[in-house]
Amino acid sequence: MDSLAKGWFSELSDEMWPGECRNLKVKENGLLYHKKSDFQDVMVFDSETYGRVLVLDGVIQCTERDEFAYQEMITHLPLASLDFEPKKVLIIGGGDGGCVREALKHSSVEEVHLCDIDGDVIKVSKELLPYMSSSFTNPKVHVHVMDGAVFLKQHKNNFDVIIVDSSDPVGPASTLFGREFFQSCYEALTERGLLCTQAESVWLHLDLIAKMREFIGEIFPKVSYAYTSIPTYPSGVIGFFCCSKQADCGFEPKRQVSNQDELRYYTPEIHKASFVLPAFAAKKLKL
Repeated sequence: MDSLAKGWFSELSDEMWPGECRNLKVKENGLLYHKKSDFQDVMVFDSETYGRVLVLDGVIQCTERDEFAYQEMITHLPLASLDFEPKKVLIIGGGDGGCVREALKHSSVEEVHLCDIDGDVIKVSKELLPYMSSSFTNPKVHVHVMDGAVFLKQHKNNFDVIIVDSSDPVGPASTLFGREFFQSCYEALTERGLLCTQAESVWLHLDLIAKMREFIGEIFPKVSYAYTSIPTYPSGVIGFFCCSKQADCGFEPKRQVSNQDELRYYTPEIHKASFVLPAFAAKKLKL
């Protein structure tokens, strides 16, 4: 079944969310880009209700209307949880530039390194998603088009925060959900650094999340799980693993975002509340 039919985009995946899908109406002549890169199918279209939409392998990655709910949380949860001023941030994936934009809202940050395996995503985002990609021109930003797993092994004890803004655990992002990858993240962090990764939905992928929670806990002394509300992601929520090399680390907000007036979702109150899980999820994840 074609994901674009009769003027509608349908997010179909029998593997990730069988029996359901999200639909967005496409504006007339709204398909702006659709090509296969060396790694995945890349599409950008203008929707009737959610603005411009980036799709990878048939899965919505971001929309102009609600992207900030995800980008702000995956970035500011770790950066605001630090008890020191961060200098170096690594973003793996995130070729749309949203996490780069958010990381630069912390004035202490001197370097933001973005590592994405697919240069086509970066290129099309610069051309068609300016509200997310505009910070690529900032001199603090360093872009590396390569495999993030390889990049980590080359930069041990190097980053105060690592953000893994990955797509789902199929296709080119599948390696970013395994034990070896998380071990490499641990080794690439400074002693008091924090890791924050995209970690799916408790409504759709709780067994996968629980399995990951188990092996991540064998690597990181402190692991917690938070989530945010975002209407165009499957089930309307997406979660994050927050991980620390320090067993006594608390993920409560300790630092303010320098450019707070630019935020549209994140607040210290939302930060604290995001770690409060519904009973069924807390029990399954043993949190």
